[in-house]
Amino acid sequence: MTEAKKVDLRRELKHLYRPPTKEVVEIEVPEMRFLQIDGEGDPNTSEAFREATEAVYSISYALKFAVKREQGVDFGVMPLEGMWWTEGEKTDLEEIQADRSMWKWNLLIMQPEWVTQERFEGALASTQKKKNLAALSKIRFERFHEGRAAQVMHVGPFAEEGPTIERIDQFIQERGLKHRGRHHEIYLNDFRRTAPEKLKTIIRHPVE
Repeated sequence: MTEAKKVDLRRELKHLYRPPTKEVVEIEVPEMRFLQIDGEGDPNTSEAFREATEAVYSISYALKFAVKREQGVDFGVMPLEGMWWTEGEKTDLEEIQADRSMWKWNLLIMQPEWVTQERFEGALASTQKKKNLAALSKIRFERFHEGRAAQVMHVGPFAEEGPTIERIDQFIQERGLKHRGRHHEIYLNDFRRTAPEKLKTIIRHPVE
């Protein structure tokens, strides 16, 4: 039996998924394909958020194993990402830190070129047979082009992101840029199983 070809997507896309912690950088994010699911509510207490997270991870792993079995390519599942905003598309720090029950979110996991619409539909069907999660029916497979953005790595609890976000805002202001799009976070470790002080989160703000 031929050994599967191992592919390190995080390394190949390190300019997107391995930013520095000491300085904010500007990047160009190309169009990529993602599993996506929308919802709203406090991520710390919302059952919808918990189920959405489980659902998007479940299909991502089903796709990983399908690609390995059918294509002979073994890739690591990419990190969970989240877009955050409140009513009226407000995304500034003051609004993001407001009543969390009012938060709206879009969870995403990037999918590589070997994942097709047909494979997605197959992985969705097989996962629905194994898991009774209502959120599975809400997941979609779509392209997303974020474009020009500023980002930096935040290490530590989510509640302490404020100063890091202010650094991004200062970077954007100093370069005469403007915010465009939603507050974007990329979770490099599983926040369900990681101590808060060890969390590594990319904070990304689209700009123009």
